Amino acid sequence: MGLQWEPIQRYLPPMPSFIVTGGRELGGTIRPGGNKNAALPVLAATMMSAEPVTVRNVPRIRDVATLLEIMDSLGADVAWTGANEVRVDAANAIAGDMDPALAERIRASILLAGPLLARFGSLSLPPPGGDVIGRRRLDTHLLAFRALGAEVDTSSGLDIRAHSLAGADMFLDEPSVTATENAIMAASLAEGETVIRNAAAEPHVQDLCHLLNAMGARISGIGTSNLVIRGASSLGRAEYTIGADHVETGSFIGLAAATRSRLVIEDAPLEHLDSVLIGFRRLGIECRVDGRDLIVDGREEPVIQMDAFGHLPKVDDGPWPAFPADLTSIAVVAATQARGTILIHEKMFESRMFFTDKLVSMGARIVLCDPHRVVVVGPSRLRGTRLESPDIRAGMAILIAALGATGQSWIRNVGQIERGYERIDQRLRALGASIERRD
Repeated sequence: MGLQWEPIQRYLPPMPSFIVTGGRELGGTIRPGGNKNAALPVLAATMMSAEPVTVRNVPRIRDVATLLEIMDSLGADVAWTGANEVRVDAANAIAGDMDPALAERIRASILLAGPLLARFGSLSLPPPGGDVIGRRRLDTHLLAFRALGAEVDTSSGLDIRAHSLAGADMFLDEPSVTATENAIMAASLAEGETVIRNAAAEPHVQDLCHLLNAMGARISGIGTSNLVIRGASSLGRAEYTIGADHVETGSFIGLAAATRSRLVIEDAPLEHLDSVLIGFRRLGIECRVDGRDLIVDGREEPVIQMDAFGHLPKVDDGPWPAFPADLTSIAVVAATQARGTILIHEKMFESRMFFTDKLVSMGARIVLCDPHRVVVVGPSRLRGTRLESPDIRAGMAILIAALGATGQSWIRNVGQIERGYERIDQRLRALGASIERRD
């Protein structure tokens, strides 16, 4: 139905591996791609309009390719109209049954629930897949849909129906990003006014709100935990450019520190980096702003900054605007190269820290306290070994560790990394990294 597969497959060969020779100083300029976590809800929202919507700065990654395949299977006409530009015409879309094999590839399949419910009044979804980083509940999504007047049945998959959606005042039991996004999309076509309290406010949620407003929605309070949405009768055509990825920017900060390199991160999303820069500063990594660029000079050994009175410092995540959960894996790797001891506390997902056993096998001094906390003592001299990428962010952290290690590493299953980072091997080779791709 119009989806152009060749360009996607050219970037996304199946199950590749990386052979990495580490210990090299990198240098140069790198630009963060479009926000991966914004691209998925933004593309899902295009299903709410019967008119064409063009989205620019879309990262060409595996998760985007899978979501577009699902949208194509539901009748949307999807086409890459530029290197990072997608045009979606969902005039002939339907709320049909979703292919379970596609849905289990990515958690973002759940993001189609809000658009399909709002436009068609019913949907049936298989359980979504995604990274295995702990239990990822859907109850907040269901709370929001029920508040808007929908009936939900979870006896076999996810069946949601509503004769009509009506605005409501709802308090989310947790500031879930995807649940907030689903609630926003459903409320945008509900009758009357909806107030969402305890809403997530991440940059990707803000991107979604700005796109919907461009399509004719009426959303206020963007960037706060209290959103007000006045339902529209329909949404129309629009053009929108996704913002730069603050998580990818943080990954490159960690890369500079782990490889003792000076990197220029071009056109960084500076307005979204406050908590990111504070977190890395505790690891002794200083960044300098130059116009719209961020300069990270990691050539000197970083020293962990102790808390007042000599207390052990920590880097911990939380709902926006706190330090992002998706950067805790990167922070662990950066900490292995900093002088001192620090606690990294990942509060949101109970399995995300299990990847640290791979860093220990490389020579890192890490104590796994429990599923959420690790103590890192640095600096450690990392050595190359055979590794495997368990999920997107841990995979990128392992790649960064391999680039900072002495000797050669073989990283299997790097398709996980490519779910979130576009052409990462090519972009890092441009900085001087030694990465050989094996498909």
